[in-house]
Amino acid sequence: MGLELQGITKAVSGEPWLYGIDVTFERGLNVLAGPTLAGKTTLMRIAAGLERPDDGKLILDGEDLTGVSVRKRDVAFVYQEFINYPSISVTKNIASPLVRSGDFSEQQIKDRVAELAELLKLGPYLDRLPGELSGGQKQRVAIARALAKKSKLLILDEPLANLDYKLREELREELEAVFTQEDAIVLYSTTEPQEALAFSSHTVIMNEGRILQMGPAITAYRQPGNATVARVFSDPPMNLIPAKQAGSQLVLTGAAKGPRPQHFHEIEISDLLIGIFPHQVKLERQSIDDFEVVGRVALAELTGSETFLHVQTESGRLVAQLSGVHTRPLDEEVRVYLPSTALFAFDSSTENLLRSPEVSDFAHG
Repeated sequence: MGLELQGITKAVSGEPWLYGIDVTFERGLNVLAGPTLAGKTTLMRIAAGLERPDDGKLILDGEDLTGVSVRKRDVAFVYQEFINYPSISVTKNIASPLVRSGDFSEQQIKDRVAELAELLKLGPYLDRLPGELSGGQKQRVAIARALAKKSKLLILDEPLANLDYKLREELREELEAVFTQEDAIVLYSTTEPQEALAFSSHTVIMNEGRILQMGPAITAYRQPGNATVARVFSDPPMNLIPAKQAGSQLVLTGAAKGPRPQHFHEIEISDLLIGIFPHQVKLERQSIDDFEVVGRVALAELTGSETFLHVQTESGRLVAQLSGVHTRPLDEEVRVYLPSTALFAFDSSTENLLRSPEVSDFAHG
């Protein structure tokens, strides 16, 4: 039992937005991850009944809901914006779905509001108006209101995107505990790979209207099925460099050649696409087996705690994610090093994954 989407397609003004989506969402938290325009919101709107698919079926707990309007479905929403009723208190905001339904007694409403206030740390703010709250508190109210009726389906469309980093981290931890306690199918969309990784949940990675990979987020990160998943599911995107295997040597375009990494030894294909996460690219050689790449500084992005150094090389743009501040003049020649143990191998023709590093050799940064 759960929410099953069978062969869902959708086009807008003749342009395909979803291509034959087949996926089942079980009870609990399900994360939809992918860049802007991946199709996440369209898929969730179809799941909710806000839009109809051009083709395919939508089955919820064995019942075909394909043509059923959103008003006749048991669904609740939380959006990126902090949507609350500004003229009534937090208590009344949370209680509003229960009051509207007419199916709950005054005591049941009071008990449910108290339960959600405790769960989402809203107890001290129940008598306040939404305008008197911080951004994080406003979004907690919106989430509490969505949870109030215990709907079968809860949809959260990038609910933390408008919060600052610290608030996102804090609320994300709380939400995972909240969703564990609620008996609902939760669809949660995000454009941030790190947010998907933070939730230990079933993850569906999308791009350009298609599902690329499904399963635990950490598996998609450590073993991306193909180079597109590797690009989409890392931030900054994984660096990809054409390469050839020649005997015992691995020759990267624009890099000094070196011995084939140990985990490449069973690969028989000659033409490869080599991947490496930006946080694994170093400014200093760590091992004799590191691959040296020479290029010129195209951009140095300073974030305070990190520097994203963009290096233009013979094989294209390469990004190094470095700890601390590293100021470099534009067009300065620079050497960066790629640890052989951190390299992914993809088939250059199909871009399917051939080998990934051992888990001990890399961590998401």
